[in-house]
Amino acid sequence: MPTELEELVGFLAHPNPQIRLVAIENLVQFSTVQPSIFKKDQLLPIKHLKFLIRDQPKIAEHALTILINLTGEQDVLENVATDDRFLGIALGLLSDPKEQNANLIAMLLANLSKYDGLKTLSTRKQAPPESAARLGSDDLVLNQLMDLFVKGADGSYNPHADFDYLAYVCADLSQHASVRKYMVTPQAYDDVVPLSKILVFTEHKSDVRRKGVASAIKNVAFEVDSHADLLDEGKINVLPYVLLPIMGGEEYDEEEMADMLPDLQLLPPDKTRDPEAGIVQTHVETLTLLTTTREGRELMRRVKVYPVIRETHARVEDEGVQEACERLVQVLMRDEAEDGEMKRIEELDDDDRIEEV
Repeated sequence: MPTELEELVGFLAHPNPQIRLVAIENLVQFSTVQPSIFKKDQLLPIKHLKFLIRDQPKIAEHALTILINLTGEQDVLENVATDDRFLGIALGLLSDPKEQNANLIAMLLANLSKYDGLKTLSTRKQAPPESAARLGSDDLVLNQLMDLFVKGADGSYNPHADFDYLAYVCADLSQHASVRKYMVTPQAYDDVVPLSKILVFTEHKSDVRRKGVASAIKNVAFEVDSHADLLDEGKINVLPYVLLPIMGGEEYDEEEMADMLPDLQLLPPDKTRDPEAGIVQTHVETLTLLTTTREGRELMRRVKVYPVIRETHARVEDEGVQEACERLVQVLMRDEAEDGEMKRIEELDDDDRIEEV
């Protein structure tokens, strides 16, 4: 005999929308405390939930919330992330400027991005809906996601969404080499490097945006062949965007200040560094990665990165931040004549690329 909960799950496919709504409203709470009830009959309830994201807005909202909770389970994650038809529907809804549940879709996509197979988004193409014409992207899904993240900030594209959680999508996908290559390659439709579009969000009111963007920059910094472009002021120019968030209103002596990057000079006394220690640590680790080449190390010495790290170490009472600062200082203070060209950064390995979001 099926239990009452199992009967309730069965009503997800009921033809009457009022019954579906009552059922799904009562099931949301069980998606965290009793996920097994959604795994019956070879995940048939998951199939129903995926269908319901196109239902009336309230039903779709609950369906998405349940899917977000359940994709923490590996079997559900794989089922949803490998459903090509569902991905196409979700991506189409996400780029619809009138979609009321766009933020929840972005959150679900952030979960799905943890599945390695989703790196295929780097080549996936899909025409955005006609209602999204002002997005201005081409048919490459990653370009659509990037433009949604940039143009949709603070509800400027869709009044129902800010698309903050696409920062986590960017962070997780950038662990893959194909996506990192995409991030540093000018796109044909606008001749802009995707990474350069998101750098401004290293200083943003949203913790989610700052954290995701910081992790994405760090992951891209593993591409040593791209370091020259990353550091070039006339190209991607990541350095000021990585340094500004870790700087407060500290005073530096005139000699140090004179050699700093122009964007870092004469900051107001009320300038605050990022309040999240984890984000500060990520930026410091990015700087360490960017010292992999001799050119990178010499640039950082020339623009006085050391004083910034010195102040960060002194003022951020966090063990992870202080250890990251010490590792960077060891590299910057090292004698080049003694050590020669360093081909690798020993202190950071691939497992350090991104902390779980």
